[in-house]
Amino acid sequence: MGLFFTGCKNSPKETEEPKAEVVEQTISQTVDINAPIAEEPVLLIKTSMGDITVKLYKETPLHRDNFVKLARSGFYNGLLFHRVIPGFMIQGGDPFTKDKTKEAQYGTGGPGYTIPAEIVPGKTHKKGALAAARRGDSVNPAKESSGSQFYLVQDAEGCKHLDGQYTIFGEALSGLDVIDSIAAVERNNRDLPLTPVKIISISEVK
Repeated sequence: MGLFFTGCKNSPKETEEPKAEVVEQTISQTVDINAPIAEEPVLLIKTSMGDITVKLYKETPLHRDNFVKLARSGFYNGLLFHRVIPGFMIQGGDPFTKDKTKEAQYGTGGPGYTIPAEIVPGKTHKKGALAAARRGDSVNPAKESSGSQFYLVQDAEGCKHLDGQYTIFGEALSGLDVIDSIAAVERNNRDLPLTPVKIISISEVK
């Protein structure tokens, strides 16, 4: 079972949720991942279709610190957006997506741990919201987040039913057009882009 979302404005048959299994992966440390982290750090997500700049929230420190440390380690470099749905969201962060032979497992990978939910009242699935994918309620009643998989909201109306159900830990400051472009790419019946959309790198903005 992968990490998915429930419902989609333009996909009435969509019944999955942003879920993810936990699979141990080795992170190669290329920088000091334990260096001090800004209260609300800004990070640049460079993709093969353009750049997205995001701000992480101080109200979700566990998710903020985890995302920054994974970015610093190079964990996200080369991963794909493996699930994109127009009128809904784009999802990435699964380390299995570096290996084409593991395509059947896309959506189930992670760093080997989950993160306790940090669902903050007032943080909604607005366009560009950055949130953590997770396994479904039946196996995850505490709504714990995947250790690495995340999604960016492409359409607020299509995602508003997720409010209060998933941890929203940041928002896009720029690159909404890039999110739109990624969501619009041709995809297969598993919502995987036919032409890979790659995360080149995620790095802190100095």
